[in-house]
Amino acid sequence: MCENCHEHGEGKIWYLQAKNYSLDLRSDLKRRGIVFDNKLYWQSLQKWEAIKKKPFLIRAIMEPGIRRRVRQQHSGQVLPIEDVEKVFEIVNSVVRVDCWCRKARNVKDLRYCYGISVLPPDEHTQRVARRPGSGFLSGAETTGLERLTKEEALNHMREYEKEGLVHSVWVAPEPFIIGICNCDRSDCGALSRTVMAGIDTLTRAEYVSEVDPELCNGCRNCMRVCQFGAIGYSAANKKVFIDVTRCFGCGVCRSVCTKNAIHLRDRASVPVAANLW
Repeated sequence: MCENCHEHGEGKIWYLQAKNYSLDLRSDLKRRGIVFDNKLYWQSLQKWEAIKKKPFLIRAIMEPGIRRRVRQQHSGQVLPIEDVEKVFEIVNSVVRVDCWCRKARNVKDLRYCYGISVLPPDEHTQRVARRPGSGFLSGAETTGLERLTKEEALNHMREYEKEGLVHSVWVAPEPFIIGICNCDRSDCGALSRTVMAGIDTLTRAEYVSEVDPELCNGCRNCMRVCQFGAIGYSAANKKVFIDVTRCFGCGVCRSVCTKNAIHLRDRASVPVAANLW
């Protein structure tokens, strides 16, 4: 189990234990507003990037603290489509919103991000759009927000898998869930930083993928959609294999496997990957 599961999930998968962080929110007066300080978050990220360039000893001393501060402000965890479906069983409303990462990188934004809430739909739409001081005269600004049914949103995400997009659940601040995102390494800041720069604002899933060599036909479609470089190919055996030390457990590779040769296992059951987050 990841650290959030121990801290906020009572030993269970934390993002499926909404009652826990709801009670936490109700009892913590300082967090009632759940205000995300975008400026502070980016300043903290820049500080983390600067620390990464320091000598090893300085990194070892300074990095755990800045990592914790960044993740408390805004962080995510990879989850497979099965767990996305379970999260959607808990929530009451879904609103598709602009992707901050892609907008910051001047990439065409197809709104791969979905705000989710246990609030009634009308109230959630206003909460998503609200800014300090806005709506005083005219009400909350909701231009561009798209309200969806849960099944519509899930259908989108199933299609995203075929493109290789990785599902992730996000908090701001920890542990209060604000949405489900669909990320790729080229355009998503969190995924690219995590995989390519070691700035892990994105935690691995509670699972790892595994290939059944008896079913694999060596087509390598799964390699095409893996965002983590976790899938290799044996020329001698004409089969693919998964490096569980690199696997983030997103399960996206399964969506393009025509032989149903890939399945997920609990990360805890795979000793070499059990403590890799």
